[in-house]
Amino acid sequence: MILPEGRSFELSQELLKNSIDIHVHAGPHIFSSPRRVDPFQAARKARDAGMQSIVYMDVFEMSNGTAWLVNREVPDFKVYGGLILNTVYGGMNPRAVKTALKYGDGAKYISFGAHSTYYQAAREGRVIDDKFVPLSELYPKFKTEELDRCIRIPDEAPSPELDEILKLIADNPHVYMITGHVSADEGVRLVDFAEEYGIEKVVVSSAVTKIASMDQLQYMVDKGAFIEYTLAAYTHTTTIPKTHYYVEREYASIDEGMSGTEEGGVKHVAEQIMELGAEHCVICTDFGVYTLPEPVEGFREFIACLLDMGVPQEDIRKLSKTNPETILGLPHL
Repeated sequence: MILPEGRSFELSQELLKNSIDIHVHAGPHIFSSPRRVDPFQAARKARDAGMQSIVYMDVFEMSNGTAWLVNREVPDFKVYGGLILNTVYGGMNPRAVKTALKYGDGAKYISFGAHSTYYQAAREGRVIDDKFVPLSELYPKFKTEELDRCIRIPDEAPSPELDEILKLIADNPHVYMITGHVSADEGVRLVDFAEEYGIEKVVVSSAVTKIASMDQLQYMVDKGAFIEYTLAAYTHTTTIPKTHYYVEREYASIDEGMSGTEEGGVKHVAEQIMELGAEHCVICTDFGVYTLPEPVEGFREFIACLLDMGVPQEDIRKLSKTNPETILGLPHL
């Protein structure tokens, strides 16, 4: 590969201008998972780097409440949040969605679970005597208290709870749907449901992106979904146990990094983006944990890596600015 001309540290900084990171975990968190920055620091650093906005993700809270606080205290910058339907909210819970839409600055997204999807939780566990053992086999209470309450997307008609949630999202077109950490097949079904219910904006979580086939990704793109790529999913820390959703310390386990590989790294990301088309994809960090750089630096690194992989500047603008603006319903600056 011949590296493109004009790459520089300064160019990666310039491409941060007016960009939006739609996946930032900026605390608070449980004690076992220290954060790198708090929400106010994350916003100020993004603003000072010339970014347009960031979107908070939080596995425990409606982060639109966090956004409300930050928007009152950090001038000349606007942040957003939403709801991840984890078991702290009872999993597939329409009441939580109704509340999120009217709480704080109002939810910008509804996600169908992170740790609390059946697909992910069923695969969380630990290596014992050189054998991987799921938490549901190690701890019976994990099955009844967590796994049995996790989100599953049915093969056929939606459950009454899912039906109500999909209607709520469709009735609020300023809100986008995130597939969450479901299986690839479930991700496809959610994209189909979104089309059926008239949901205008769908983001396929990076956790689904990593396990989906190119045929499945292309199918979801053809249905109008945006394919998310988070740098956290392709970094050196993927093999470090990062499941700190459960307060029970014995539940600490490896999740995305179970395979012990980085799935091709950023080179793989660049290849998929160029095949699917930058207009259908979005890049973000999923940063916030203390083992990784601050989110702003992570976003700059992602941009720099894609430049090194030959992704044109105009495509990086689509991935980091234009497409996030569309997802959030913002005017194109």
